Amino acid sequence: MRSAQDVARDQVRRQANSLGIAAVADKVAEAALRERETAEQLRQGGSSSGFDMAPERLAGIWAAKHAEWRRVRDLMAQAGWGVYEPEQDTQGSKWAQEREERRDGALAARAVFEARRREEADELRAELWVSAAPGRLIRAAADRAGLMPAEVLAQLAEQVVVSEDGTVSVPSFTPSR
Repeated sequence: MRSAQDVARDQVRRQANSLGIAAVADKVAEAALRERETAEQLRQGGSSSGFDMAPERLAGIWAAKHAEWRRVRDLMAQAGWGVYEPEQDTQGSKWAQEREERRDGALAARAVFEARRREEADELRAELWVSAAPGRLIRAAADRAGLMPAEVLAQLAEQVVVSEDGTVSVPSFTPSR
């Protein structure tokens, strides 16, 4: 979930595009009003008035929007801009780039997670009880290779060949690290 600041900065950046200083001042006043209203609703324990959002989140977003609209207004006044152009706002552009990088990172992490989940669906985890004679053979092979018996069994399973008639066999191999 994006932070209230991320939501506010993104929305203000889009909404402020090509607005003059007077329109931005109106947005500052509107955001101040909404910030007060949502904070009051929060204090009174009211709902978010029809929005499908937690009252705390809505109040946080309006507080962040108010701060961001003030930052844009002050930047425009200081720089002497007649209209707001997001590309000229170096701080806003930096934040937008950081948001995009975080989003890309989250999407990449999600893709890795999903790939791992798909891979795990094909994995088989089993607890195996082997009688004494085969168990001694597996332990001896594991000792020679410096492995745990479960590692030898995993390597053995990786070598399994299933023929067209369903016959299962394992070609000769040497367990290794």
